[in-house]
Amino acid sequence: MRDGFVKVAAGTPKIRVADCRYNAEQIFTLMREADKQGVKVLALPELCLTGYTCADLFLQPTLLRGAEEGLATILEATKNLDMVAAVGLPVWNKWDNKLYNCAAVIQSGEILGLVPKTYLPNYGEFYEQRWFASGAGVETTIPLCGQDVSLSDGDLFACNDMPNLVIGVEICEDLWAPEPPSIHLARSGATLILNLSASNELAGKAAYRRGLVSGQSGRLVCGYVYANAGEGESTTDLVFAGHNIVAENGTILAERRFATGLTISEIDVDRLVYERQRMNTYRADPSRECWRATFDLDLTDTRLTRPVSPTPFVPQDQNDRAERCNEILYTAALGLKKRLEHTHAKTAVVGLSGGLDSTLAVLITAVSMEMLDRPASDIIAVTMPCFGTTDRTKSNAVLLAERLGCTLKTIDIGEAVRRHFKDIGQSMEDHDVTFENGQARERTQVLMDIANQTGGLVIGTGDLSELALGWCTYNGDHMSNYAVNAGIPKTLVRHLVSFISDDKEAEDPQLSTVLADILDTPVSPELLPAIEGQIAQKTEDLVGPYELHDFYLYYAIRWGFSPKKVLRLAEQAMGKRYDRATLLKWLKNFYRRFFSQQFKRSCLPDGPKVGSVALSPRGDWRMPSDAVVSLWMEELEGLE
Repeated sequence: MRDGFVKVAAGTPKIRVADCRYNAEQIFTLMREADKQGVKVLALPELCLTGYTCADLFLQPTLLRGAEEGLATILEATKNLDMVAAVGLPVWNKWDNKLYNCAAVIQSGEILGLVPKTYLPNYGEFYEQRWFASGAGVETTIPLCGQDVSLSDGDLFACNDMPNLVIGVEICEDLWAPEPPSIHLARSGATLILNLSASNELAGKAAYRRGLVSGQSGRLVCGYVYANAGEGESTTDLVFAGHNIVAENGTILAERRFATGLTISEIDVDRLVYERQRMNTYRADPSRECWRATFDLDLTDTRLTRPVSPTPFVPQDQNDRAERCNEILYTAALGLKKRLEHTHAKTAVVGLSGGLDSTLAVLITAVSMEMLDRPASDIIAVTMPCFGTTDRTKSNAVLLAERLGCTLKTIDIGEAVRRHFKDIGQSMEDHDVTFENGQARERTQVLMDIANQTGGLVIGTGDLSELALGWCTYNGDHMSNYAVNAGIPKTLVRHLVSFISDDKEAEDPQLSTVLADILDTPVSPELLPAIEGQIAQKTEDLVGPYELHDFYLYYAIRWGFSPKKVLRLAEQAMGKRYDRATLLKWLKNFYRRFFSQQFKRSCLPDGPKVGSVALSPRGDWRMPSDAVVSLWMEELEGLE
């Protein structure tokens, strides 16, 4: 449960209709199994103690007495379990002489509360109003299993040891209604919603049900555990398939159908609370107060089974990845199209190095020109070889420009840089930061002047990962008139270029071939002299692997995770390829560079936001350039 993770499960026991003793035994056996697997919160199906399909037997006192005795058996059998569970059963309230379809929330032999179902379906195959009363507005205390128990539609259940874990409960049709109770529960603080359900299976219904659960978890920024009835329910008219779902903030974490047993994952309640704090449109509901029962759970390390992608910016599924690449490509191109139209730019000037970033920039620019029905020759691709340029990158830049139909200019800046170094007294033998940055700034000056000559805009090539690390020359490649790559991380840049290469393979095999070679070229600014014609300066040897930095960027900045939690997730996602010491080394480097390089991000040119992370000072990220990193580094030092 540390770091905000709580292991949850949706459980479907095999039952017998109206056999409460048998059902109670199946339920507590399933609870014990969940406890062995570290589950702390368990949702079980609607009316699972009796069976949902008892029909008019619900009006029999014998069945109701059997349900209460079954619950008492479960309480006794699980009193030593460190777990909260929600069990479905019918409950008669003698004070109003009504029968309610309830969830009993139990822990350590105690009933924390009873939550009645609000919306009772009475259409199609459902006729619950024949037996049950709606729990809307009910707020009372009743005796059950020798305890005085709250019966209320607005109860919440809060963990003393994990303040961000607050549980709300709704039952089956409640989710399908226009205004589900979970809306009010979440706005009153619930971060985890449990749904006890008996939703029969029909062709096509599972997809709709899945959409409801994932959509509600996203809309409410909550975890959602949906436990459905399954084997053992009557099949007189209906079939129940035990469709269990665990979702978090719009994402399905675990799911199964046509099986009994447990569907397990982990909900990150700290992440949910952070997102609610960040969204000023997520507001509490002052119109109603929810009573909170409290409970205790031991704080232990939760073994993670939920998927943690090593490339959070890049979908793992090939089809999803292709769709994402196409979407980002056209989003960025639309942004540039608007800028070209608005400024009446006659040309788009791109510095083409033969590397990944400038390749993506010119490809996006080409799409924008197509959208504008303008020729690719309006793109001025400028290759500017200097001391570190290799034949491979220069050749690829030229070939790329030719295949796209750009207007190509080759300007060797070597002599201009030498003259500049002579003017400022910089030795050609001193390959320090001035030696490197002088070349980058000369290239930017050339691009800006060509844009002035041609009435155009300079298209920036720097990507999101470089901006996070400050791996750019201030007023060099850091500057442009419109930065099309500024919202695209390096790991995604690679996949975008690969996507275009594959897409163009049949139409233009030569273009596809040059893109493939660019993808195989080591990432480098090429600012140090080549060694025997080969790239001497490899970026990832200096700042660390971009796949790690993109991972750190996503979790540290998008979700505000602590360094300790970022490291834990990195070990989960990439521990087989990087040892802890390596992960920690580059995580320290990430924080150090991210804090120290904010001054570059504070004056970025405009650029389109295409994903959930952006570092534009006019968009997602604002921080002072002189903020101190010591607190973050101290936390990392304690992890060694």
